[in-house]
Amino acid sequence: MEGLVASDPDHLQDFCVADKTSRINGNGYPCKNAVNVTEVDFFFGGLANSAVINNLVGSVITTANVEKIPGLNTLGVSLARIDYQPDGLNPPHTHPRASKIIFVLDGELDVGFITTANKLISKSIKKKATFLSSVIAGFNSQFPGTQSIATTLFTSTALVPDHVLTKGLHIGTKGVEKMRNKLAPKKT
Repeated sequence: MEGLVASDPDHLQDFCVADKTSRINGNGYPCKNAVNVTEVDFFFGGLANSAVINNLVGSVITTANVEKIPGLNTLGVSLARIDYQPDGLNPPHTHPRASKIIFVLDGELDVGFITTANKLISKSIKKKATFLSSVIAGFNSQFPGTQSIATTLFTSTALVPDHVLTKGLHIGTKGVEKMRNKLAPKKT
């Protein structure tokens, strides 16, 4: 009887701290010279405190990925802290390069996803009663990416044609225009 065995490759080195000054583009960053690596390359204190929430959706995401912790390069992990005000939300989104797990620090949060069979899987998870909610999300990617569905559909470059949005979303052209205006980046 034949079997199939598959696994991730073992790491070939202790670490590969991201050299963010390199001009080489690839899947991740090239490694910084090991003699220049310090403890700073492995530390980020930005998840310790709640963020100030001052936006329309009522949430703020603080990421701890390879951009903030160069020592995560090639390790395939990252974290994010999401702070919510009452009735705040993290708009529908996907992570094209990662899976996610959530841990509630404080408060209560309704979470869920929709399967490819169009079934909603959801649950309300909580730690304890509190005014604000905070969660930690773990990813199996050093840079998972986030793609907000509404923003992607209505503000892409080049724009998704109106007829595709009206037919696909069952909304009129005025609805498309309203969403584009609402989601357009603010001019300063």
